[in-house]
Amino acid sequence: MALQASPVKQLALKQDLSLHQPASLRSEASHQPILDARADIMVVAAYGLILPQAALDIPRLGCINIHASLLPRWRGAAPIQRAILAGDAETGVTIMRMEAGLDTGPMLMKESLPIVDADTAATLHDKLAVLGARLIVDVLPRLERGELSGEVQPVEGVSYAPKLDKAEAALDWRRSAAELDRAVRAFNPFPGALGWIDGQAIKVWKAELGAGRGAPGTVLAAGADGIVVACGEGVLRLTELQKSGGKRLATADFLRGYPLKPGQRLTIHAD
Repeated sequence: MALQASPVKQLALKQDLSLHQPASLRSEASHQPILDARADIMVVAAYGLILPQAALDIPRLGCINIHASLLPRWRGAAPIQRAILAGDAETGVTIMRMEAGLDTGPMLMKESLPIVDADTAATLHDKLAVLGARLIVDVLPRLERGELSGEVQPVEGVSYAPKLDKAEAALDWRRSAAELDRAVRAFNPFPGALGWIDGQAIKVWKAELGAGRGAPGTVLAAGADGIVVACGEGVLRLTELQKSGGKRLATADFLRGYPLKPGQRLTIHAD
């Protein structure tokens, strides 16, 4: 729970680079370090706020963003999680020019990659980070040479990826097993998919689709290979869980401290 510097800050300090951490870029004072640096370009990744036009206008070559989706699909704060939740077959990275709108600027380069069944938000994030790093290294010299003008985003296919709400992480067992499997993967590592049994909150970190049927939320089987829970359609085998205040555990270890039996019910909320 200790506050730690981000990897970017750690590397900047290690390399003795100038480092500024303004709370926002809306004040003139926050623009001064960029002006003093005579910045050619500003690169934004996972910033989380819309930059004001006054800041966007400072660098000679403008400001560009590394966005983790295939724009115009999934503009906004949580494109990785929304792509998994929606069951998208692929996602990717778009390098785009920034403007005052929310991820609306012209696209300079983009590349796709598949979303595989085992992907969580964490694993997909890491794949996209590597892809984004490769693309930005390609884009920067080409921008300097004037080779990239940018493609206006089409109006067709626009969708938005709002910030995650913890309430979304509650597993509604009336939904299909396929939807719940995607939710478990999308909410790993944050905020963690959540169910309750006998008023006890349980986070589900890993699961897989199984065979069978029963009343939604009913435990059909519980063993070392997983806890099988009936869904609105199909079943979900839970293979890594965590009770409140405990550690993430494989099913066999979890059941030693929290035995579950067929017939017990997982609920959507504490009551």
